[in-house]
Amino acid sequence: MAELVYPPIVFATKTAFRLLDLKLDVRGAENIPATGGAVIACNHVSYLDFMFCGFGAQPAKRLVRFMAKRQIFDNRIAGPLMRGMHHISVDRAAGAQSYQAALDALRAGEIVGVFPEATISRSFTVKEIKSGAVRMAAEAGVPLIPMALWGTQRLWTKGRKRDLLQRHVPVTILTGEPTRPGPDDDVDKLTGELRTTMAGLLDTIQRDYPDQPASEAERWWLPAHLGGSAPTPQAAAEADRRAPE
Repeated sequence: MAELVYPPIVFATKTAFRLLDLKLDVRGAENIPATGGAVIACNHVSYLDFMFCGFGAQPAKRLVRFMAKRQIFDNRIAGPLMRGMHHISVDRAAGAQSYQAALDALRAGEIVGVFPEATISRSFTVKEIKSGAVRMAAEAGVPLIPMALWGTQRLWTKGRKRDLLQRHVPVTILTGEPTRPGPDDDVDKLTGELRTTMAGLLDTIQRDYPDQPASEAERWWLPAHLGGSAPTPQAAAEADRRAPE
Protein backbone atom coordinates (compact mmCIF):
# COMPACT_ATOMS: atom_id res chain seq x y z
CA MET A 1 0.00 0.00 0.00
CA ALA A 2 1.53 3.31 -1.11
CA GLU A 3 2.01 5.77 1.75
CA LEU A 4 2.20 9.15 0.02
CA VAL A 5 0.04 11.11 2.47
CA TYR A 6 0.35 9.60 5.94
CA PRO A 7 4.14 10.07 6.57
CA PRO A 8 4.08 13.81 5.73
CA ILE A 9 1.04 14.25 7.98
CA VAL A 10 2.86 12.46 10.81
CA PHE A 11 5.91 14.69 10.28
CA ALA A 12 3.78 17.85 10.30
CA THR A 13 1.94 16.70 13.43
CA LYS A 14 5.18 15.97 15.30
CA THR A 15 6.51 19.38 14.26
CA ALA A 16 3.38 21.07 15.62
CA PHE A 17 3.72 19.15 18.89
CA ARG A 18 7.31 20.38 19.23
CA LEU A 19 6.43 23.99 18.39
CA LEU A 20 3.67 23.95 21.01
CA ASP A 21 6.02 22.22 23.45
CA LEU A 22 3.37 19.68 24.36
CA LYS A 23 4.59 17.52 27.23
CA LEU A 24 4.00 14.10 25.68
CA ASP A 25 4.29 11.10 27.97
CA VAL A 26 4.01 7.86 25.97
CA ARG A 27 3.80 4.73 28.09
CA GLY A 28 3.33 1.06 27.23
CA ALA A 29 4.41 1.40 23.60
CA GLU A 30 6.02 -2.03 23.87
CA ASN A 31 2.46 -3.43 23.76
CA ILE A 32 2.05 -2.31 20.14
CA PRO A 33 3.16 -5.15 17.82
CA ALA A 34 5.89 -4.32 15.33
CA THR A 35 4.12 -6.31 12.61
CA GLY A 36 0.71 -7.82 11.93
CA GLY A 37 -2.84 -6.75 12.48
CA ALA A 38 -4.24 -5.43 15.76
CA VAL A 39 -7.17 -3.41 17.06
CA ILE A 40 -6.48 -0.41 19.30
CA ALA A 41 -9.45 0.52 21.48
CA CYS A 42 -9.03 4.03 22.90
CA ASN A 43 -11.07 6.31 25.14
CA HIS A 44 -12.45 9.52 23.62
CA VAL A 45 -12.22 12.94 25.30
CA SER A 46 -11.23 15.22 22.42
CA TYR A 47 -11.73 15.89 18.72
CA LEU A 48 -7.95 15.43 18.38
CA ASP A 49 -7.70 11.98 19.94
CA PHE A 50 -6.93 10.21 16.68
CA MET A 51 -3.70 12.22 16.37
CA PHE A 52 -2.51 11.24 19.81
CA CYS A 53 -3.69 7.65 19.63
CA GLY A 54 -1.72 7.34 16.39
CA PHE A 55 1.27 8.97 18.08
CA GLY A 56 1.15 6.22 20.70
CA ALA A 57 1.95 3.69 17.96
CA GLN A 58 4.87 5.66 16.55
CA PRO A 59 7.56 4.03 18.76
CA ALA A 60 6.60 0.74 17.07
CA LYS A 61 6.79 2.50 13.68
CA ARG A 62 3.16 1.65 12.95
CA LEU A 63 0.53 3.69 11.16
CA VAL A 64 -2.99 3.36 12.57
CA ARG A 65 -6.02 3.21 10.27
CA PHE A 66 -8.86 4.87 12.15
CA MET A 67 -12.55 4.18 11.78
CA ALA A 68 -14.23 7.58 11.47
CA LYS A 69 -17.70 8.77 10.60
CA ARG A 70 -18.52 9.29 6.93
CA GLN A 71 -19.14 13.03 7.36
CA ILE A 72 -15.39 13.59 7.86
CA PHE A 73 -14.67 11.86 4.57
CA ASP A 74 -17.27 14.08 2.88
CA ASN A 75 -15.42 17.24 3.95
CA ARG A 76 -13.66 18.81 0.97
CA ILE A 77 -10.43 19.35 2.95
CA ALA A 78 -10.36 16.49 5.46
CA GLY A 79 -11.84 13.92 3.07
CA PRO A 80 -8.90 13.61 0.65
CA LEU A 81 -6.48 13.44 3.59
CA MET A 82 -8.50 10.71 5.31
CA ARG A 83 -8.66 8.67 2.13
CA GLY A 84 -4.97 9.27 1.45
CA MET A 85 -4.11 7.91 4.90
CA HIS A 86 -6.33 4.87 4.21
CA HIS A 87 -8.60 5.46 7.17
CA ILE A 88 -11.93 3.65 7.19
CA SER A 89 -15.21 5.45 6.62
CA VAL A 90 -18.07 4.47 8.93
CA ASP A 91 -21.50 4.92 7.41
CA ARG A 92 -24.18 4.04 9.95
CA ALA A 93 -26.54 3.29 7.06
CA ALA A 94 -24.06 0.74 5.71
CA GLY A 95 -22.44 -0.61 8.84
CA ALA A 96 -21.69 -4.06 7.42
CA GLN A 97 -19.60 -2.52 4.65
CA SER A 98 -17.54 -0.47 7.14
CA TYR A 99 -17.05 -3.50 9.37
CA GLN A 100 -15.86 -5.59 6.43
CA ALA A 101 -13.41 -2.89 5.37
CA ALA A 102 -11.93 -2.94 8.88
CA LEU A 103 -11.66 -6.74 8.81
CA ASP A 104 -9.92 -6.60 5.44
CA ALA A 105 -7.40 -4.10 6.83
CA LEU A 106 -6.74 -6.26 9.90
CA ARG A 107 -6.24 -9.38 7.81
CA ALA A 108 -3.82 -7.44 5.61
CA GLY A 109 -1.69 -6.77 8.71
CA GLU A 110 -2.87 -3.23 9.52
CA ILE A 111 -3.56 -1.72 12.92
CA VAL A 112 -7.13 -0.40 13.12
CA GLY A 113 -7.97 2.30 15.65
CA VAL A 114 -11.42 2.35 17.24
CA PHE A 115 -13.09 4.66 19.76
CA PRO A 116 -15.60 2.19 21.26
CA GLU A 117 -17.52 4.93 23.09
CA ALA A 118 -18.44 6.23 19.59
CA THR A 119 -18.68 9.85 20.78
CA ILE A 120 -16.66 12.10 23.07
CA SER A 121 -17.24 11.57 26.78
CA ARG A 122 -18.44 14.83 28.31
CA SER A 123 -17.74 13.46 31.81
CA PHE A 124 -14.13 12.50 30.95
CA THR A 125 -14.81 8.99 32.20
CA VAL A 126 -15.25 5.91 29.99
CA LYS A 127 -18.85 5.66 28.82
CA GLU A 128 -20.61 2.45 27.88
CA ILE A 129 -18.79 1.02 24.88
CA LYS A 130 -19.85 -0.81 21.75
CA SER A 131 -18.76 -4.36 21.01
CA GLY A 132 -17.27 -3.76 17.56
CA ALA A 133 -13.63 -3.68 18.70
CA VAL A 134 -13.94 -7.07 20.40
CA ARG A 135 -15.87 -8.61 17.52
CA MET A 136 -13.34 -7.41 14.93
CA ALA A 137 -10.34 -8.66 16.89
CA ALA A 138 -11.99 -12.05 17.42
CA GLU A 139 -13.07 -12.48 13.81
CA ALA A 140 -9.74 -11.35 12.34
CA GLY A 141 -7.73 -13.32 14.89
CA VAL A 142 -5.64 -10.34 16.02
CA PRO A 143 -4.72 -8.78 19.39
CA LEU A 144 -7.02 -6.27 21.06
CA ILE A 145 -5.02 -3.43 22.62
CA PRO A 146 -6.56 -1.00 25.15
CA MET A 147 -5.32 2.59 25.23
CA ALA A 148 -6.11 5.69 27.28
CA LEU A 149 -5.43 9.37 26.58
CA TRP A 150 -5.52 12.32 28.94
CA GLY A 151 -4.83 16.01 28.44
CA THR A 152 -6.16 16.23 24.89
CA GLN A 153 -9.49 17.57 26.17
CA ARG A 154 -7.74 20.81 27.14
CA LEU A 155 -7.05 21.55 23.46
CA TRP A 156 -10.46 20.84 21.93
CA THR A 157 -13.44 18.96 23.27
CA LYS A 158 -17.19 18.91 23.02
CA GLY A 159 -18.91 22.06 24.25
CA ARG A 160 -15.70 24.07 24.69
CA LYS A 161 -13.97 26.58 22.45
CA ARG A 162 -10.92 25.02 20.85
CA ASP A 163 -7.50 26.27 21.92
CA LEU A 164 -5.17 24.59 19.45
CA LEU A 165 -2.31 27.03 20.08
CA GLN A 166 -2.18 26.39 23.81
CA ARG A 167 1.42 25.66 24.80
CA HIS A 168 3.10 23.32 27.30
CA VAL A 169 0.02 21.13 27.82
CA PRO A 170 0.87 17.68 29.24
CA VAL A 171 -0.66 14.81 27.25
CA THR A 172 -0.37 11.23 28.50
CA ILE A 173 -0.81 8.18 26.24
CA LEU A 174 -0.95 4.84 28.04
CA THR A 175 -1.18 1.54 26.14
CA GLY A 176 -2.26 -1.51 28.07
CA GLU A 177 -1.44 -5.17 27.59
CA PRO A 178 -3.08 -6.86 24.60
CA THR A 179 -5.59 -9.69 24.79
CA ARG A 180 -6.57 -12.03 21.98
CA PRO A 181 -10.33 -12.67 21.81
CA GLY A 182 -11.36 -15.96 20.27
CA PRO A 183 -14.29 -16.66 17.95
CA ASP A 184 -16.09 -18.67 20.64
CA ASP A 185 -15.62 -16.14 23.45
CA ASP A 186 -18.52 -14.25 25.02
CA VAL A 187 -18.45 -10.88 23.21
CA ASP A 188 -20.56 -9.06 25.81
CA LYS A 189 -18.37 -10.31 28.64
CA LEU A 190 -15.16 -9.30 26.85
CA THR A 191 -16.63 -5.91 25.99
CA GLY A 192 -17.36 -5.32 29.67
CA GLU A 193 -13.83 -6.37 30.56
CA LEU A 194 -12.41 -4.04 27.89
CA ARG A 195 -14.36 -1.12 29.34
CA THR A 196 -13.09 -1.92 32.82
CA THR A 197 -9.51 -2.06 31.54
CA MET A 198 -9.85 1.21 29.64
CA ALA A 199 -11.36 2.89 32.70
CA GLY A 200 -8.48 1.63 34.85
CA LEU A 201 -5.88 2.95 32.40
CA LEU A 202 -7.64 6.31 32.26
CA ASP A 203 -7.89 6.56 36.03
CA THR A 204 -4.15 5.84 36.33
CA ILE A 205 -3.11 8.65 34.02
CA GLN A 206 -5.67 11.09 35.41
CA ARG A 207 -4.31 10.60 38.93
CA ASP A 208 -0.68 10.75 37.72
CA TYR A 209 -1.26 13.83 35.56
CA PRO A 210 1.44 16.44 36.29
CA ASP A 211 -0.80 19.51 35.98
CA GLN A 212 -3.75 20.93 37.91
CA PRO A 213 -6.27 23.65 36.97
CA ALA A 214 -4.78 27.09 37.62
CA SER A 215 -8.14 28.57 38.63
CA GLU A 216 -11.70 27.58 39.50
CA ALA A 217 -12.73 28.42 35.93
CA GLU A 218 -10.29 25.83 34.59
CA ARG A 219 -11.66 22.97 36.66
CA TRP A 220 -13.91 22.11 33.70
CA TRP A 221 -11.25 19.73 32.32
CA LEU A 222 -11.20 17.54 35.45
CA PRO A 223 -13.83 14.81 35.98
CA ALA A 224 -16.25 15.32 38.86
CA HIS A 225 -14.89 12.40 40.89
CA LEU A 226 -11.47 14.09 40.97
CA GLY A 227 -12.89 17.44 42.10
CA GLY A 228 -13.48 18.93 38.67
CA SER A 229 -16.54 20.65 37.29
CA ALA A 230 -17.07 18.33 34.33
CA PRO A 231 -20.55 16.80 34.34
CA THR A 232 -21.06 13.54 36.17
CA PRO A 233 -21.51 10.46 33.97
CA GLN A 234 -25.26 10.60 34.63
CA ALA A 235 -25.51 14.29 33.68
CA ALA A 236 -23.33 13.68 30.62
CA ALA A 237 -25.55 10.80 29.49
CA GLU A 238 -28.60 13.05 29.79
CA ALA A 239 -26.84 15.77 27.76
CA ASP A 240 -26.04 13.19 25.07
CA ARG A 241 -29.69 12.16 24.93
CA ARG A 242 -30.76 15.78 24.47
CA ALA A 243 -28.13 16.59 21.87
CA PRO A 244 -26.79 13.41 20.24
CA GLU A 245 -23.74 13.84 18.06
